[in-house]
Amino acid sequence: MKTLIFNGSPRKNGDTVSLIQEVTKNLKGSYRQVNAYHCNIKPCVDCRYCVKNTGCCVDDEMQEVYDYIQECDNILVASPIYMSELTGPLLSVTSRLQPYFCAKFYRKEKPIMKPKKGAVLLVGGGDGDLELPHRMANRLLYKMNAKDVFPLISSFDTEKTPAIHDKAAVSGARGIASFFNDIKSEAEG
Repeated sequence: MKTLIFNGSPRKNGDTVSLIQEVTKNLKGSYRQVNAYHCNIKPCVDCRYCVKNTGCCVDDEMQEVYDYIQECDNILVASPIYMSELTGPLLSVTSRLQPYFCAKFYRKEKPIMKPKKGAVLLVGGGDGDLELPHRMANRLLYKMNAKDVFPLISSFDTEKTPAIHDKAAVSGARGIASFFNDIKSEAEG
């Protein structure tokens, strides 16, 4: 079993990472983490290559991520919330999912054959409005063929309580791992 994790946090030991670690320490199989702030992935520049061609012409770390998306079983989108949205660098990295959109809508191809399980983990302080970032994360999962998505896990008072001390969020992170570890899913029939 393989899991792909999109990490939208700039902090290597912050609240988002502490909950990602709760997922990974309980996760079976292998995983690959794409850290949006520390990877070598440029944003989409709308060059239109993928409108007529398979894949993306930009040769960077995203080429390996495309391969991993094809073969993985699970995808986690984890991010702090900035201005009521996923972080800018995470949105920049995931803008490179454009070849999947173009394959489906312009070329009428199914870009990812293998269905996935998905999950969203959001962390932050502020006003606690999760609607926009949750909807965006689910749209990203949909583009990567996630058919079976775990309920949203969030920790939203991190200015007062670190996410790792948020019992519901820690339990939820472990729940994501259990969900990913369960080989039966709606995605597989």
